[in-house]
Amino acid sequence: MLNDGVSYHCFNCGFKSSWQPGRHISVKFKKLLRWLNVSDGDINKCMLDALRRHEGIEDTGIKNPIPTFIDKSLPRGAESIVSYLDNPPPELMPVLQYLTERKLYLEDYDFHWTDEDGFRNRLIIPFYFQNRIVGYTARKITEGKPKYISEQQPGYVFNLDQQGPDQKFVIVVEGPIDAICIKGVALTSAEVGDSQRALINRLQRQVIVLPDRDQAGCRLIDQALEFGWSVSFPEWGDDVKDVNDAVKKFGRLYTLWSIVHHCESNALKIQLRMKKWLVK
Repeated sequence: MLNDGVSYHCFNCGFKSSWQPGRHISVKFKKLLRWLNVSDGDINKCMLDALRRHEGIEDTGIKNPIPTFIDKSLPRGAESIVSYLDNPPPELMPVLQYLTERKLYLEDYDFHWTDEDGFRNRLIIPFYFQNRIVGYTARKITEGKPKYISEQQPGYVFNLDQQGPDQKFVIVVEGPIDAICIKGVALTSAEVGDSQRALINRLQRQVIVLPDRDQAGCRLIDQALEFGWSVSFPEWGDDVKDVNDAVKKFGRLYTLWSIVHHCESNALKIQLRMKKWLVK
C-alpha cells in the first residue's frame, strides 16, 4: 500500500520521477520501481491502490480533480459535413477546400458545418467526451478575427474518446487539428490544468508532449518536466512550426514516426534541446 509521497532524482543522469497520494502511478515511476527490482505483481497492486485513491474510492483527504462535463449544443443548424455530400451547397465548398489544404479527411473526425451567419466560413469541430458533445470550436477558414469561436468547459481534453486501450503512448499537443492529424489529444491551450493532467494520466500510458515552437511551448515543456512526462523534439526544420505543418510537408506516417523517434525522457536533455526547438 502506498501511504506517503515518493520523489527520486538521479543527479548523474537527470532521471526524475515522483508519486504523491491522489495521483496515478506514471510510466516513469513504474520504470523506477522495476529498476529497484519491484515485481510486476507488486507494481500492479500499487497501481490499483493508487487508482482507487485517485477515483475517490478510498478517502485520502485530497480533492478528486477528475472533472464532469455537461452536454452542450453546437451552433444552430450545424450538421455533420458527411450529410451534405450527396448535394453539397456552394457555400460549403470553401470549407471542403480548407480541409484539403490542411491534409484533413472527412473520415478523420466528425467535422460539422452550418450555413448560419457568423459560422458559414468556419469549420466546426465538436468536442466529445464519452460520446457526448460537451462543446466545440469553430475555426475560421479565411483571414480575420476571431480565428476561433469556442465553447469549452474547464478541464476538458480534446480527443480522449479516440485513445484506444492498446495504445502504448498518448501524444499531447496544443491544438485540435494537430491532435486529429496524429490521433493525439489537445489541451486547446499552452498550459496543463490540474483536471487535464488527471484525465491524461488516467489513460495509464506514456505521455509524450509535443509543444509548439514558441514561448508558450516553453511553458508546456516546463510542466512536462514537472509531471514526469516525455517531450518530443522532431527534426522538421525551422519552416515547420506544428504537427499540421509537418503533415503537409512529410505526410502523416513520417510525422508520427518522427515524434516517437525523437521522444526524450531525460530531464537534462529536454532542457538542453528546448532552446534549439524554438523558432525565432
